[in-house]
Amino acid sequence: MSAAAYQQMSALKSLNNSTFQLTPFNSPPSNYNRRNTTWRPPKAAIIPNFHLPMRSMEVKNRFDLEAYDALVNMQIEHGVEGVIVGGTTGEGQLMSWDEHIMLIGHTVNCFGGSIKVIGNTGSNSTREAIHATEQGFAVGMHAALHINPYYGKTSLEGLVSHFDSVLSMGPTIVYNVPGRTGQDIPPRVIHTLAQSTNLAGVKECVGHDRVDQYTKNGIVVWSGNDDQCHDSRWDYGATGVISVTSNLVPRLMRELMFRGKNQTLNAKLLPLMEWLFEEPNPIGLNTALSQLGVVRPVFRLPYVPLPLAKRVEFVNIVKDIGREHFVGHKDVQVLDDDDFVLIGRY
Repeated sequence: MSAAAYQQMSALKSLNNSTFQLTPFNSPPSNYNRRNTTWRPPKAAIIPNFHLPMRSMEVKNRFDLEAYDALVNMQIEHGVEGVIVGGTTGEGQLMSWDEHIMLIGHTVNCFGGSIKVIGNTGSNSTREAIHATEQGFAVGMHAALHINPYYGKTSLEGLVSHFDSVLSMGPTIVYNVPGRTGQDIPPRVIHTLAQSTNLAGVKECVGHDRVDQYTKNGIVVWSGNDDQCHDSRWDYGATGVISVTSNLVPRLMRELMFRGKNQTLNAKLLPLMEWLFEEPNPIGLNTALSQLGVVRPVFRLPYVPLPLAKRVEFVNIVKDIGREHFVGHKDVQVLDDDDFVLIGRY
């Protein structure tokens, strides 16, 4: 392992109370095509051949980087210490690898001195995971996030070999979310991987008992469940949370993680957390950010916004918690169905 990789790993592990968050980027490009939409947009423009594969700097045209940068800045201002680029919440599964690496590099260049940049370079293909991770570290990411192979699942020995193939490259967070992958990463696999000094920790979604088991054995754990993160942090030793809710209320999530046990605040935030996950993530978050006016109301299919009744419910949740605690400065809006744009060829 190179000295640079060791320094990165040491720096990452020194964040004993790190709160990472999953950055969304449902914001549309500044000039997207209205084709394939079933809801009428208020505004639209055209990129010639927008649906065709693009490489290099042209990839940037697919993102509203101004809105993205503003969202990351809001997280930094409110004390978030790390950002996942291209995770599930950030719709990494809908991106090409060119888009992934572009956005990782952009985030490092703009914010790498203020926040840890963790690139989601995992894949169910070991070959792709290796290549993407090499590129991610080449553009400066501080650590990689890796999931276990999904759909085309492998054996436990295969899991170890898959993760070993990328661990040698630099600091790595292993992400265990059986609800999405269909396969649990059992403790014996994690304990084997922990023999590598590049294992920065685990994002664990199985529950408190698993968090407790790892922390008692000196393995860093971030809770992957917002609704459990308070108790995981204060009762079971989790380092922090890799959070969806932080995209909306970063200061309150930092307070929940860093200022001691606070069941009152936890109870105040639970309705928001439950609302966010009534449909698969990132549907709720993208809807909320649109209603708050911090991104444009554009959805890449197969994601569609929450229905009107749920959007009304979100307005009431914002009022109960306090608009001042949420990102952005515009009044929260219900939005009409016709305000949303759906795109299928991106």
